[in-house]
Amino acid sequence: MQDEGVLDCIVKGGKVVLRDRVQVADIGIKRGMIVQIASELPAASKETIDARGLYVMAGVIDANVHLSEPGLDWEGFDCGSAALAAGGSTTFLDMPLHGRPPTLNAEALRLKLEAARASGSHIDYGLWGGLSPDNLEHLEELAEAGVVGFKAFMSAAEDPGGGQFRSVDDVALFEGMKAVAGLGKVLAVHAESEEIVSSLFDKLVRRRTPRTLRDYAATRPIAAELDAVRRALLFAERTECPLHLVRLSSPQAVDAAWEAKMNGLNVTVETCPHYLVLTDEEAEALGALAKCAPPIRGAREREGLWARLAEGKIDLVASAHSPCPLWMKAGQGEDGFAAREGIAGAQSMLELVLDEGHWKRGLPLTLLSRVLSEAPARRFGLLPRKGRLAVGSDADLVIVNPDAPYELRAEQLLYRHRHSAYEGRRFRSRVVLTMSRGHVVYTADKGIEADGAGEWLQAPERPKRRRHLI
Repeated sequence: MQDEGVLDCIVKGGKVVLRDRVQVADIGIKRGMIVQIASELPAASKETIDARGLYVMAGVIDANVHLSEPGLDWEGFDCGSAALAAGGSTTFLDMPLHGRPPTLNAEALRLKLEAARASGSHIDYGLWGGLSPDNLEHLEELAEAGVVGFKAFMSAAEDPGGGQFRSVDDVALFEGMKAVAGLGKVLAVHAESEEIVSSLFDKLVRRRTPRTLRDYAATRPIAAELDAVRRALLFAERTECPLHLVRLSSPQAVDAAWEAKMNGLNVTVETCPHYLVLTDEEAEALGALAKCAPPIRGAREREGLWARLAEGKIDLVASAHSPCPLWMKAGQGEDGFAAREGIAGAQSMLELVLDEGHWKRGLPLTLLSRVLSEAPARRFGLLPRKGRLAVGSDADLVIVNPDAPYELRAEQLLYRHRHSAYEGRRFRSRVVLTMSRGHVVYTADKGIEADGAGEWLQAPERPKRRRHLI
């Protein structure tokens, strides 16, 4: 007869990063859940993982990931989730844009799920639905089917689905916000002013050739981001729509959102590792591998973002992992506008944030764990199951060696297309083990160990509200 008192696993003696402190402790795991956290647990377990001298953190929840199934071979659920697991992520939320078709209705969501299950995800995942001017009548069916929220672009997006995912104008955004608020969901907005971006692009095209990556960045100034952020905040105030601002690249945009939050608006903000780590000069040297929207800013903006993260004004950090074949980056000659936007960075996010945030700038691990794990879990309805190390939560954790220097090489990347803006970078910290629901899915020694047992985290339907605002 099986001993019900025997734990499935004990993670022994690690420096456990809890909500308010870091303490040396054992973590007891049974049936995929954390059942005990104590200074010392008895050795009655089927497996013991020695974490002495290592940090044990809640698994990262990456809320902004662009996989390209179904329909494209840029990044699948299998390789994408493997790279995420190698980077310490135990849950990710897949954006609706990169697929054929994009996730704009219930049928497209069904096809996305079929692709995910056929490919096999190594960690748990949720799915975003899209908001465009053409699919307002489909938002309710997507909400009922279990999307975590909706995503809209205020500037034209690079849509591999053949132009099906159109950016929203002011009317579509306002009407969409009313609908999303009534469905009890969150709207994620990529905030750059299409009017400013397209106007600057038209002027540049007329006067300059060839067009460089610096020219590309010049068409997407901070003013374009700030203008769009302010409009999104105004519309969210009028519609009472929960708003999540993705990929904020400037402290000015963060400040605008913070002011609105202090005035009672339901808004959260996200930034990305590339905005916290790189500068515009470094991005120019890296070339197309560091091309993204919004573009990477200067050193002053980078430090301003770190200051606001330290002050609690940035809610979460997400990778915005957006991979593609290398030829779409490096095979476009000297035209900085031809290379595809997007940085492949999910595998490096945690190590970047620890190196730059904790070791270089002295930010507490509790804060960094909050923006990487607990905050996205809270915002997107995954607490208390996900997002922190606590009794009753899923045994989703990452073990990090704080002193394991290495240089990132292309052969270490688990992306389908093995290129990254961080290739050649030296890291101090290294992920040595990732566990999802009590199962080890990755170790630095053996690589991916699980067989694609990640589950779809279908968001529960929330109470709907009738809207009467204008």
